[in-house]
Amino acid sequence: MMAMQYGFTLPADYDMSIIERRICEKGPLLDGFPNLGFKAYLSARKNEIGSRDNLYAPFYLWQRPEGASDFLCGPGFEAVTGAFGWPEVSTWIVWQAEVSPDIAASRFATRDILRTQAYASLADLRRAESAETEADLARGALASISGFEPTTWTRVRFRLWREISEIGRHTQAYRVGHLSLPRP
Repeated sequence: MMAMQYGFTLPADYDMSIIERRICEKGPLLDGFPNLGFKAYLSARKNEIGSRDNLYAPFYLWQRPEGASDFLCGPGFEAVTGAFGWPEVSTWIVWQAEVSPDIAASRFATRDILRTQAYASLADLRRAESAETEADLARGALASISGFEPTTWTRVRFRLWREISEIGRHTQAYRVGHLSLPRP
């Protein structure tokens, strides 16, 4: 499995209803996409749910890397880059992914990017992140993903929620506009 996210920081006066409309129109196009665990169409408005910026930043959980490659080489991503520019695409090797059967009820997402200290025990970090993933699921997360990226030595904690409570100081929160899932 792999996790993937790209994002666009939009101007402070950007009409975010354009993003919300785009998500409603384009979101269902990825429903059932091959090798997709889920795609969360995420947005944040400046000064809402703790966001400092207007953002459009979808997050993907891929069952197989071929799915990510097929998407990035396909017309959907080409349309995104044509509308918003060429983003940096972050990817993480998934250490732990837990998805509730109620994932479709997700309305909010949180994402933390953590730096990994040089020479840290990756095995210990993996165990701790896996435990954190399971704990967040027990606290009500509808999906809980932890992964790492060994080029920049970052880790990701991504969660989908029905309701959002407190947001950590370094946590980015989003609204979920659409959730693309595999076909049953």
